[in-house]
Amino acid sequence: MQTGETVNPTEPTSLYRNYVLAMLTLVYVFNFIDRQLLVILQESIKKELHLSDTQLGLLSGFTFALFYVLLGIPIARIADKKSRRNTVAISLGLWSIMTACSGLARNFVQLLLARIGVGVGEAGGSPPAHAMISDYFPPKKRSTALSIYSAGIYFGILIGFLMGGYLNQRLGWRTAFFVVGLPGVLFSLLFYLTVKEPRKGATDTTIQAAQSHTLDEVLKVLYSTKTFVYLAFASAFNVFCIYGLMNWAPSFLQRLHGMTSAETGKLLGPILGIGGAVGSFAGGWLTDRFGKTDKSWYLKIPGYAILIVIPCIAGAIFFENSALSVACLGLCALLQSMYLGPSLAVAHSLVPASMRSLTSAVFFLVINLIGLGFGPLAVGFISDLLKPTLGVESLRWALSIVIFVSIASTAMFFTTAKKLTVDLKRNV
Repeated sequence: MQTGETVNPTEPTSLYRNYVLAMLTLVYVFNFIDRQLLVILQESIKKELHLSDTQLGLLSGFTFALFYVLLGIPIARIADKKSRRNTVAISLGLWSIMTACSGLARNFVQLLLARIGVGVGEAGGSPPAHAMISDYFPPKKRSTALSIYSAGIYFGILIGFLMGGYLNQRLGWRTAFFVVGLPGVLFSLLFYLTVKEPRKGATDTTIQAAQSHTLDEVLKVLYSTKTFVYLAFASAFNVFCIYGLMNWAPSFLQRLHGMTSAETGKLLGPILGIGGAVGSFAGGWLTDRFGKTDKSWYLKIPGYAILIVIPCIAGAIFFENSALSVACLGLCALLQSMYLGPSLAVAHSLVPASMRSLTSAVFFLVINLIGLGFGPLAVGFISDLLKPTLGVESLRWALSIVIFVSIASTAMFFTTAKKLTVDLKRNV
């Protein structure tokens, strides 16, 4: 079999489509277990390696995001031209190995290099997976399918926080990286052996020639499509808030509410994991249902969800009662997670099938460079600035930046909804 060859030219069964979706979702679970494991371990790492909050923000945010998004585009280009299945399998194996290597770090630079390796591996995960899902599921089911896949984020957070907190408490943070990282290597082999490469454009309603596109061609199409431009920035502001809040939530609860890492993992893992997974699925299901007659609901529903989340963020930060603070964090995860499946479905509806991996890569470049890159870093930097004056309270006030960026995000989603119908009429 040659690289990129379509294995099964006939229509896949519903059972097999769902199997592929389940496997891709599990890959995304591994993605976020490995990515967010650092977050639950960062207080222990900070003490042993003598790191500042800004350095923690670099490790979990900017440096990881920089390599993740910049390499996402060339890898997606390769995936669009060759095999998306193979790209996902290789990427999973690489980032799993680099996660295990994080446990060997003896200083900031070594840990930084290991996290860069994780970012390089994860760069090849989502864009090819998005394109495969869009080729397995027709447009009327695509938002739901992409939202189920996106729920892997929150199952990954659940498992990563639970396992990371427990292993850190019992065996130390280094062992946690080893134990969590290595199983992904075995799963990458299972994925390669059991998942087939779908035919490009298999579920589209219009016939499109299978062709490859240069990055310049894709960028011109996306830039001329104002819905995509506005959508990317609306999503980026929301991702800034997600990572700015969630990446610092364990440290916040440990510093301000006196919890241990194990207690934090037991509380945050299920609440963020289940809340985020429910929200992710609900976003896809609601938009597929209400978007049948009015496509603008694909963006209005995330806009309303982010609007509602603003008082929840304030409660999570400023409530002194630990239970109320954690409950608000769960509501934040539920509401903030409703954007991704609908946003990806809209982005893919604006371009031909042959552009979808690159479209996802460009979309992820914008949202992760702004959101993942600067969200945790901005909070950590502000916390360090305020620490001489406010002490341990500096993190609480640094997190308040998330409230203001959420306001910008919801405004952008409603603005984007107004432009969607016009751009859909121009689609090929």
